[in-house]
Amino acid sequence: MRVLFATAPFRSHLFVQAPLAWALRTAGHDVRVAAQPDMADDIMRCGLTAVPVGRGVDLNTQMSAAEPQENPADPRNPGPGLPVQTDYARDDPLAELGAHVGGCRALFNPEAVIEELVEFARDWEPDLVVWDTFAFAGVVAARACGAAHARMLFGADGLGQLRAACRPIWDGQPPQARTDPLREWLEPVLARYGCAFDEETALGQWTIFPMPTWVWRPPGIHYLPMRHMAFNGPSSVPKWLHRPPTRPRVCVTLGLSHRERDFGVVASAADLFAAVDGLDVEVIAALDATQLRSVTHVPENVRVHDFVPLNVLLPTCSAIVHSGGAGTFASALEHGVPQLIVPNIYWAEKWWGPVLMANGLEDQGAGVYVADADHLTAGTLRDRLVRVLEDPSFAGNAERLRRETLGMPTPNDVVPILERLTAAQHGRSK
Repeated sequence: MRVLFATAPFRSHLFVQAPLAWALRTAGHDVRVAAQPDMADDIMRCGLTAVPVGRGVDLNTQMSAAEPQENPADPRNPGPGLPVQTDYARDDPLAELGAHVGGCRALFNPEAVIEELVEFARDWEPDLVVWDTFAFAGVVAARACGAAHARMLFGADGLGQLRAACRPIWDGQPPQARTDPLREWLEPVLARYGCAFDEETALGQWTIFPMPTWVWRPPGIHYLPMRHMAFNGPSSVPKWLHRPPTRPRVCVTLGLSHRERDFGVVASAADLFAAVDGLDVEVIAALDATQLRSVTHVPENVRVHDFVPLNVLLPTCSAIVHSGGAGTFASALEHGVPQLIVPNIYWAEKWWGPVLMANGLEDQGAGVYVADADHLTAGTLRDRLVRVLEDPSFAGNAERLRRETLGMPTPNDVVPILERLTAAQHGRSK
């Protein structure tokens, strides 16, 4: 069959999709990956075929302009406490849904992207479209060409959570009378192609969820669980990494998204370094020049390296400090490494996944939700890191989660499921 992936304009999102795209390709299917032109080189470096659609977008400028502002009176503001994913959307879900949809529309789905992706899909006629949960152009294209379609998550199912919270408000109302920002946006778009809006437009006919089963997800959605095969992109192994560490090794990273997109408040590298200064550990800081701009002193026990592939670094580590990116989270799970998560400021991150992952790790005893970036202190991180390194239960639970993760369906296992579901869907549509 022909399979079209629609990805969001972030390398980290592409890297979540790449293993499934390759599993489908090696199973004999024809695969294309559509994205805005700025992503074409990254898609090709993954060995996949790119379909550029729309025009390049300066996401840094747009995301900074669209960045939400904290409201001190907002009851969702956790103050000095730690957020919990399940608390989100409980106060004003319609307003939250409107903000979420507005961001997706402006940042990731400009009209030119939708129009060109529909044109390509009608021309190429895919059997299945796999679309990033932010890439609604993908579902419009699927509906316009009659393809089956699956939504693919990378972290928290923010949209599923928001729509679940809105359903009690919508119950008893006819669809046209409901206040639904997603329908209000996509209904006229779909109408141009002779299609109608329904709940499958929002959540997909199925949702591929590359997260462990112990990570919370909203009920009532057809999830296809899949192991996140952590993919770091093209990389090479530095020679020093061939030598085993002589003392506990700790990785510190803020991930790909935060180094490439200037959005929200991220942890200060100066605070991260102050937290480990003088500890009897070897710290590998995978940070670039931009992330290091706050640093005036690099401790003797810190080795700075712009990029190190986590799949070769983490097997040598006793802990990792990171911002909660999906790829880093998956890499640490795969190698049984205890995690200390410092998410970006909560009102910018709550629908992306770091809070969800941090909550789950704490519940499983395999990591620590240290603090949001705007509440982080070097002393807090130092105390939590020492605790994780000295308490063997963290390593033991991380190893347990590693074994559980290895037992999840791989992308190769998911391919025949997608084949059957796609065939059945086309059979129903005839």
